[in-house]
Amino acid sequence: MSSRVILGIDVGGSTTKICGFDISGDKPKLIAPLFVRATDPITSAYGALGKFTDRNALALTDIEKVMITGVGASHFARPIYNLPCEMTPEFHSVGMGGLYLSGLDRAIIVSMGTGTALVHAQRGQEPQYLGGTGVGGGTLLGLSKKMLGMDNIQHISELAKNGNLSLVDLKINDLTKHDIVPGFSDLMTASNFGNISDIATKADIALGIINMVFETIGMVALFAARNHNLRDVVLTGNLTSVEQTPQVFGILNRMFDMNFIIPELSQFGPVIGAALSGITKD
Repeated sequence: MSSRVILGIDVGGSTTKICGFDISGDKPKLIAPLFVRATDPITSAYGALGKFTDRNALALTDIEKVMITGVGASHFARPIYNLPCEMTPEFHSVGMGGLYLSGLDRAIIVSMGTGTALVHAQRGQEPQYLGGTGVGGGTLLGLSKKMLGMDNIQHISELAKNGNLSLVDLKINDLTKHDIVPGFSDLMTASNFGNISDIATKADIALGIINMVFETIGMVALFAARNHNLRDVVLTGNLTSVEQTPQVFGILNRMFDMNFIIPELSQFGPVIGAALSGITKD
């Protein structure tokens, strides 16, 4: 039996991601996603499609539809390789992908890319865009480039492994002996970079930048979750691959009784949601 595949393509600011669902069986089957890097969105999308079809031994005739999402989706005014193409809103894709990966029926879905977007998603309803923050991967890379002379996120994360936040951040217990949140005063940040030392190393600064970006995203997501009477927050997007992500959000989980979730394939949440939207429209 030949394949019947719905593709999703997420054209982002720095990467293009692609995935597919084979709908030829009784149940849609996810085909492992991948991503490519390119400065030009059209080049990266065509490259991603070529790489994906080659890796999965797919012919263009196997592809029924291509669902395109992301900030670069507007560049595609014509079909790709004459395949039927549809645009799907990025925030719809974020919501659907987050619920699929987490297995939850309702949650706040966070897309941690160049910037950060928050979506309230509930199964069977249209995802609701809540807003977001300009603090994200672009912030991390921009500050690192200026302060450390580095703009490779893997290298920055590797450097940060040897960092010491006490030489960068001002903590609550630096200011008061009162335990504002019992057991966590030594972890709670009073001011990011508010205690930076003359002897702070590049590793300390790298960790401080990562911590500041993640804490900002975490607190914005926490406020959104509380506003919707939720504890479950699903993290998706490129920044979830940074090695320090589980540690920082794990502290926020324990400190504020939250449930920040980093599901498997979290980097690909929006593109998986885009492909899923093509299935639900059939």
